Amino acid sequence: MNTLTAIAPVIAADHDALRRDFPLKPFAIRHKLAGHPLLTLPRIAQLASELPRDLIEYNSGKVAISQDPDAIPSVDLDPVEVVKSIETAGAWMVLKRIENSLEYRALLEDTLLSVARARGFNSLADAGFEQVEGFLFVSSPNSTTPFHLDSEDNFFVHIHGEKFFTIFDNTDGSIVSDDEIERSMTKHRNLKYDDSLAPLGKEFHLFAGDGCYVPYQWPHWVRTAGSFSISMAITWKTREVRRMNDLHFFNSMLRSIGLPQQPPGKQPLLDALKLAFYRTVTTAIKPLRASMAMRRVLRRIALGKRANYYLKGV
Repeated sequence: MNTLTAIAPVIAADHDALRRDFPLKPFAIRHKLAGHPLLTLPRIAQLASELPRDLIEYNSGKVAISQDPDAIPSVDLDPVEVVKSIETAGAWMVLKRIENSLEYRALLEDTLLSVARARGFNSLADAGFEQVEGFLFVSSPNSTTPFHLDSEDNFFVHIHGEKFFTIFDNTDGSIVSDDEIERSMTKHRNLKYDDSLAPLGKEFHLFAGDGCYVPYQWPHWVRTAGSFSISMAITWKTREVRRMNDLHFFNSMLRSIGLPQQPPGKQPLLDALKLAFYRTVTTAIKPLRASMAMRRVLRRIALGKRANYYLKGV
């Protein structure tokens, strides 16, 4: 167990938000991960050299909040150089699935365990923290992460620099429709944003040691200030989130061959049949995903020709 957990909770929140608002509303958090040796630029550069290339995505940070996915400017550097020169590279980068490294997995699990204990549970499983994954972000000064949503719950912890994180409540579907949610999850995450939405956002102004909780599928956008930024998303998927995600992905596949689909929850019996079939198939092909080449092929088959957009030129 990480010593941080033994000394004090790694993540904390004011006004009992971990019990009162979690997991339905966003709220500010504080954490003890700033300065952790695994979250420094040299160690992140090492991680970039070790991860499979399809788990690294980067591009220019000079993009719009409502960015056209087909017009995202690239950065002509390899992943390690992007990290090493992040102060001047004008780049945005995410290192995905960092739990594949045992050191990072321990860090993620120990951090979430401190949250589980703060909420009265003795283990990650008891607290519903399943399929724990981590995503590391490094961004140049004055960079933007466009408007998008994520398919998991997320404790977003800020490690270095200054960042503005703006989250929107879409529980009534008034900001992002069901069709757009599905497209964002299965094609490209970027969503259309209009300045008229600005008053509806909840902004978190983050410095090292700050963070926020981001509920499942709450749209958001992010910008850095005048220094480079390091942040980490500590994510998990509950059983219900995995069910919703699987239905979204299968609906997208069916829609791509001309079969219109209702959003998850509209036809419960049909949802159950879809889920059983989809999970049988994905379980059968899971061993193939050990190969990066096969992962590219499977993504293209399941999600279309643009599914590997972040591997352009690789």
